[in-house]
Amino acid sequence: MHGRYSGGIMKAKFIFITGGVVSSLGKGITAASIGLLLKSRGVKVVNQKFDPYLNIDPGTMNPYQHGEVFVTVDGGETDLDLGHYERFTDVPLHRFNNTTAGKVYLSILDRERSGGYQGNTVQVIPHVTDEIKSRILKTGEETGADVVITEVGGTVGDIESLPFIEAIRQIKYTVGKDNCIFIHLGLLPYLKECGELKTKPMQHSVKELLGFGIQPDIIMCRSEKPLTKSIREKLGLFCNVGQNAIIENLSAKSIYEVPLMLENEGLGKTLCSLLDLPNSEPDLADWKEMVRRYYHPEKEITIALVGKYVELHDAYLSVAEALTAGGIHHSARVKIDWIDSERITDLDKAEELLGKAAGIIVPGGFGDRGTAGMMVAARYARENKVPYFGICLGMQIAVIEFARNVLSLADANSSEFNQQTPHPVIDLMPDQQGVKLGGTLRLGEFRCVLAEGSKAEKAYRLHDIVERHRHRYEFNNLYRDSFEQSEMALTGRNPERNLVEIVELPAHPWFVGVQFHPEFASRPNKPHPLFRDFVGAAVEKSAKAKA
Repeated sequence: MHGRYSGGIMKAKFIFITGGVVSSLGKGITAASIGLLLKSRGVKVVNQKFDPYLNIDPGTMNPYQHGEVFVTVDGGETDLDLGHYERFTDVPLHRFNNTTAGKVYLSILDRERSGGYQGNTVQVIPHVTDEIKSRILKTGEETGADVVITEVGGTVGDIESLPFIEAIRQIKYTVGKDNCIFIHLGLLPYLKECGELKTKPMQHSVKELLGFGIQPDIIMCRSEKPLTKSIREKLGLFCNVGQNAIIENLSAKSIYEVPLMLENEGLGKTLCSLLDLPNSEPDLADWKEMVRRYYHPEKEITIALVGKYVELHDAYLSVAEALTAGGIHHSARVKIDWIDSERITDLDKAEELLGKAAGIIVPGGFGDRGTAGMMVAARYARENKVPYFGICLGMQIAVIEFARNVLSLADANSSEFNQQTPHPVIDLMPDQQGVKLGGTLRLGEFRCVLAEGSKAEKAYRLHDIVERHRHRYEFNNLYRDSFEQSEMALTGRNPERNLVEIVELPAHPWFVGVQFHPEFASRPNKPHPLFRDFVGAAVEKSAKAKA
């Protein structure tokens, strides 16, 4: 559609998604699914997330608090839901697609300190709500999207969410009621004792939203059981919505089935009707084929993920999804064995914990806790010809292990872990000396030139690539000559700053470490080349073991 319909220029329309009853119902997956359903109809979409917490971004938050930090193309450290948005819609997002209350208040206070309010009293209304509204409208203007889909974090009634709720209420009168709709996602609990779905919690949640001046246009019901006709009638009566605007959102075996389920419920058609969009036939063939392949694998392999935050799987969400995508490509179900790196104390323990894995992956992280176990895992993979994929910290671990055990650089380390190490093969970049935490990492997309004939070049089928980064420490170029004369090849280089981006073991079946984060660019129906080939190598190893 390219922003036009009915002969006129389409201004951005807005969809707001709120949550009620309880948290963690899947607003992010719902928002991503809506993006996919509209995009499949030729509508240009963009997703954004509002988080009510006061942190500027999740960049300095403990992964156990917040899960993974998703990095945008321009280096924004954002909520993990933006990863869902990108994987579903394949629309690259930017730092402005995630707004926190911290960003809102910081902007207001900076403006107040510089005299921007000309001595007036600064208040929640209108100043905070105006700042939020300006960010909503800016997303539409910056991206040229036909539809901006905004997820409001938290649950209706949370104190910290109130300015955001008031701001989206006002937006409807700013852009016009035909250009803005509200979707309320809530839980319908199922009581086994009486065998019934209960609507009362949802009714109270909608009533609370009505108290803030927002009438939902669509009620989305998360439930374990299908909605009956009587349940729909009751919800429609007490929540003031038509039957076609009550959407069943059942739990699915895979998050990637959710958009197909919602399409079958008529959500796409209802959205087009409410927003006066042309309801063309959605092109979901590729997505359906991906889901079919996911549900009907021809084989199964185990990948050992060796990390320090494995108790919370969301800390490695994009890595897990990228492994799944690689498996789908090879018609294989990837079973992830989550291994706490602190459990790997020596090679015997590595054999016990990793011996049945077809591949080993060491993802990113910060700090020295658990790194000793990661090094043992990297050594085990190197010596036993097990496919190994090191990402960011995982690449640095591979370099340190190789320096110690192959190059005989005793006590080689990263200066992040030991500032007194005699061989800092991983070191702080000169321009990072003395900087504070928070938005000061090497963030966002950077170029990487690949060596001819390398595994990386074969995977990408390109010589010059761009990938997203999030780190502060780098391969120390003082040791470049030592490595170049060894069995470890330096196969990727950032040309602007002459930084090592990729290391490989050419004689190994598949041993690759990358300084960047390829998982952020992987899609379920278009796996990242490195994840695709890593899983492929693991599939091949598994097949040989069974032969």
